[in-house]
Amino acid sequence: MMTRVLLAVLLCGIAAGFAMGLMQHVRITPVILQAETFEHAEAPAEPAAVAQGQPAHDHSASGHSHDTGAAQSSGAHVHDENAWAPADGWERTIYTFAASMLAGAGFAGMLAGVALVFGQNINRQNGWVWGLAGFIAVSLAPAVGLSPELPGMPAADVTARQIWWVGTITATGTALWLLAFRKENWAIPVALALALLPHLIGAPQPANHGSAVPATLAAQFASLSLGANALMWILIGTLLGHFLPQTHLDKPA
Repeated sequence: MMTRVLLAVLLCGIAAGFAMGLMQHVRITPVILQAETFEHAEAPAEPAAVAQGQPAHDHSASGHSHDTGAAQSSGAHVHDENAWAPADGWERTIYTFAASMLAGAGFAGMLAGVALVFGQNINRQNGWVWGLAGFIAVSLAPAVGLSPELPGMPAADVTARQIWWVGTITATGTALWLLAFRKENWAIPVALALALLPHLIGAPQPANHGSAVPATLAAQFASLSLGANALMWILIGTLLGHFLPQTHLDKPA
């Protein structure tokens, strides 16, 4: 039975990640390629930087890519002259889809794991709500302080950014859990305090905010990146809600 659950979670995540990869390929990659022209014009000797979630741009701590994916949410902006990056064309396309599907599988496992730990059901009625909550905690809340970044845009220290990113996800996720499942009078004020805390502390910021990338292009990239993440997360929740009950592991409400 556990094998069926794991397989369902994996396939749901891969399907959602594929949809996100398609959106990245069609809408986001052209924006990244356009931004790279400004980056190369400004500093031709410097290799392209990673664009941010998802964890995307590969904003994971270990990746280096301009394509958006799971790491899109992590906010790590890495400048590593020795890091590998996929070549333009089919290699970049394959890498984008592979990274997106891997991210989707990981996030689906995380969402299903949270539901299992807290003894809650993801079903056909609330699956999209679970997905929306995942998007808010992992993508939207961190983007308030660390918006998705294009190549050529300045960024603060990677370690400091990722510490803030993890802390924001933890605080926001806990706040959403309190609002959804705790009915005590203290739950709402504590949840609001947790949700606000990372933003009161503030995300790490670069010393210099100057960039050759046009503001309109950066704004377009940020909105498209968040849209792609929203699509992935809501699909993850919806698909899990449809297929997880078939494993017979969901508990009665």
